[in-house]
Amino acid sequence: MAGTLFLIPVPLGPVAPQEALHPSVLQTIRPLSHFVVEQAKTARAFLKGAGTDRPLQELQLSELNEHTKASELDQLLAPLRAGEDVGLLSEAGCPAVADPGANLVALAQREGIRVVPLVGPSSLLLALMASGLNGQRFAFLGYLPAKEAERTKTLRELESESHKRQQTQIFIETPYRNRQMFDGILAACQPATRLCIATDLTLPSETVRTLTIQQWKKQTPPEIERRPTVFLLLA
Repeated sequence: MAGTLFLIPVPLGPVAPQEALHPSVLQTIRPLSHFVVEQAKTARAFLKGAGTDRPLQELQLSELNEHTKASELDQLLAPLRAGEDVGLLSEAGCPAVADPGANLVALAQREGIRVVPLVGPSSLLLALMASGLNGQRFAFLGYLPAKEAERTKTLRELESESHKRQQTQIFIETPYRNRQMFDGILAACQPATRLCIATDLTLPSETVRTLTIQQWKKQTPPEIERRPTVFLLLA
C-alpha cells in the first residue's frame, strides 16, 4: 500500500513552529523520515524547531523548486510507492499554493496516492479575511508581469474583471519589487477602486490596510520594500 503525502504548512516568517502551528500538525511531522522541500537548509531549521523523532541527519530531504525538471518529479514519489509517508514543505505558508509543490501533488493524485493537507497559515486567505473586500467571490492571480507596460495592461484587465464580476483580485510580487507594484497599481487603476496592502502577516510587524486608490495617493507610501506582501483590489 502506498504511503500518504502530507502537505505541511510553515510559518510565514521567523516564528517558532510551536507558535504558528497546531499541536496536531507537529505530531504528524515528528514520525516522518522523508520530506520534499524547496530548500534543504531552511527545511532543516524548521524541522529542528518542530521536533522530529529521528536525528536531523537521518532524515531524507529531496528538493523540489523552480529548478527541478519535470523528468525528476517521478523519482520523488518513490518513498510513497514503497509505503513511506512523506511530508511536503514550502518555504513559507501552505505548500502547493503559488508553490512548485503543486506539481508533485498533481502527480500523486494521478497515481491515486492519498494527499492530506494540514491546517496552517495562508497569507492569501488571511489577507482576504482582513481586507474587507468581497470574500464570496475572489481570484488568486499569482505573480503579475514584471515589465511595466505588460503589468499596466494586466492590472487594467483585472480591474475591469473585478468590476464586472464584483470579484476580489489577489496577487503577489517578489518583495524587492513591491514598491514598483504599488506605484503601478496607483497609476493604472481608477480612483474609486479599493486596494488592500497586507504585509508581514502573522508577524509582530503585520499591517493590513484597505483604501481607495484616490485615498492611497494622498497617503505616505506604505513601507513594503523587501517585506512579504499580498495585494488585493476590488473595483
